[in-house]
Amino acid sequence: MKIICIGRNYLAHIKELDNDLPTEPMFFMKPETALLPAGEAFPYPDFSKEIHYETELVLRVCKSGKNIRESQASEYYDAITVGIDFTARDLQSQCKAKGHPWEIAKAFDYSAPMGSFKKINTLKHPDDIAFGMKLNGKWAQQGHSRDMIFTFDRIVSHISRFVTLNVGDCIFTGTPQGVGMVHVGDMLELFLEDEMALRFEVK
Repeated sequence: MKIICIGRNYLAHIKELDNDLPTEPMFFMKPETALLPAGEAFPYPDFSKEIHYETELVLRVCKSGKNIRESQASEYYDAITVGIDFTARDLQSQCKAKGHPWEIAKAFDYSAPMGSFKKINTLKHPDDIAFGMKLNGKWAQQGHSRDMIFTFDRIVSHISRFVTLNVGDCIFTGTPQGVGMVHVGDMLELFLEDEMALRFEVK
């Protein structure tokens, strides 16, 4: 099972971090150990003092494929949830400044909490999926799939040019604006449309 993450897929988020606009989907990967077990708290790592949340829609791959055509990509995913791409922003900045890879800032243990999946065809608005995250009871991030630079189909097709997709793989599809820090004691609640998909504490 692979966790594949798309970066810079919402214009407002690109602007808030002063990044360049991508011309094609850019992705990185997290190991399976990045999953947060159901019902457990997120353990704040001792190697960072600047852990940021990035709330994202997450696709579940339902059919294995390679070199998938964009016109057929929707056949390869069937369910969706909301997840957090936790980022050690201080480590990421240090790695970028040195020109080093920054997996240590993205791929660490428990850095990819995910909620329960729902079939996309059961959603109220499958062509414009609303999602968000409340931090300590207040909205911290809210987004809509319509605002993505690259569509789900484009993302799946692009990834499959380089990496074979297998059943059960998960694809984080990018975060909207509003990313920020978490602290020990924070409570995060993730929403898919108007239903809570996941709730956990930072410890």
